Amino acid sequence: MRSPSRLFLPAAALDDAGVAPPGAGAGALFLVPGIGETLRTNGRVVAADASGVELEIDECFFHCAKALIRSSFWDAPPTVAPDDTEALMNASRFLAIATMGADGRIEISPKGDPAGLLLRMSGDAATLAERPGNRLAFGYRNIVAQPRVAAVVLVPGSARIVTLTGNAHLSISEEVRAAFEVDGKRPILVTMIEGIDAEIRNSEALARAALWTSEQPKAKLDPSALLVAHMKLNKTSGLAAKAIRAASNRLVVAKGLQASYKHSLY
Repeated sequence: MRSPSRLFLPAAALDDAGVAPPGAGAGALFLVPGIGETLRTNGRVVAADASGVELEIDECFFHCAKALIRSSFWDAPPTVAPDDTEALMNASRFLAIATMGADGRIEISPKGDPAGLLLRMSGDAATLAERPGNRLAFGYRNIVAQPRVAAVVLVPGSARIVTLTGNAHLSISEEVRAAFEVDGKRPILVTMIEGIDAEIRNSEALARAALWTSEQPKAKLDPSALLVAHMKLNKTSGLAAKAIRAASNRLVVAKGLQASYKHSLY
């Protein structure tokens, strides 16, 4: 962080800084080895050069661990992912999808599921199952307002990725949802992405991160304590918001998270 609202991403953390020109909306999803909860930010690019990209952050919040739990993200051994675009997408267990609102704000949302139950591609179209998460629905609102989306798709354990763009719409088709059923539970809806332009490649940045090596140190972080601190920093007005901030404590939040992860994954 260069200031409370400025974030600098060094070139070594990126595959291509050129995709983030100054003035563009930008979103980011941050993961910490061994931790299920992620951090989502959105804002805009204020500077970009050979050293990296600087972002002005408008919004920052935690995302629950459900996507990483469903995908067994941190339990993956080193894996050789398929070298065919469609095969990799069908074998994928995790992706981050970027949507953009009418105001240009970018939202990045993590999605995770067992292979074959997350994303299915056929030709230049793909279907993405939508499971329980933070219930913020930012991405859904964005798709309704502006259907263009982008995503990074991967198989945990491998640095081979697919990047894609396309036009999305939401569907509650019973037939389509039934194909993604898990333990008798169907996704509440699916995202249909059409006119896909996809590229498969090895991500140098992901390889440098070495997320799935035994040498990767595990962070000594308490997600529930971080979430409590995060909630207390929230400036939302109103009696309900103030009551939540006042009542929040680590043990209550920890129990709530574990109960949600155990009973509400699907």
